[in-house]
Amino acid sequence: MSTDISFVTRSHEENWLPVLELAVEEVFEIMLGCRVRPAAQSEHTPSREFTAMIGLAGALCGILTVCCSAKTAGHVARGMLGDTAGSEAEVVDALGEICNMIAGNFKNKLAGTDERCMLSVPSVISGGEYNLHSMANGNSVETVLLFEGAPIAVCLQLES
Repeated sequence: MSTDISFVTRSHEENWLPVLELAVEEVFEIMLGCRVRPAAQSEHTPSREFTAMIGLAGALCGILTVCCSAKTAGHVARGMLGDTAGSEAEVVDALGEICNMIAGNFKNKLAGTDERCMLSVPSVISGGEYNLHSMANGNSVETVLLFEGAPIAVCLQLES
């Protein structure tokens, strides 16, 4: 497998934010039947009570994270699993799957990347007292979108 990340980086770095936002919008519309819209980060600071992560390896190397409050994560789970969803395990599974689908949708939108980039199994951190340090020190793209009026941050950090 060839991993010419410099080609991928040069050809897509200017367009990654709209592609990432489109991937998020499509996943929320398909999986939750709702629309999300980009919000100014200065207006809405997402809570980090729940953070889902997916690693990327191959043509793209890095990490994609989805962060939100516990309440918002619960809304995501109920939207995916029905009104009875509420256990922490169901919330973790739902948020991990949303992160996985966003990462997959994003990489499939990049020509020549979909088959040359593998995704890890989702991991989810719950609780707000942590710092996430990614070893990916290259390009970083972050967007905040509103889901039912609450902010959700999606960040893509890639190794250069």
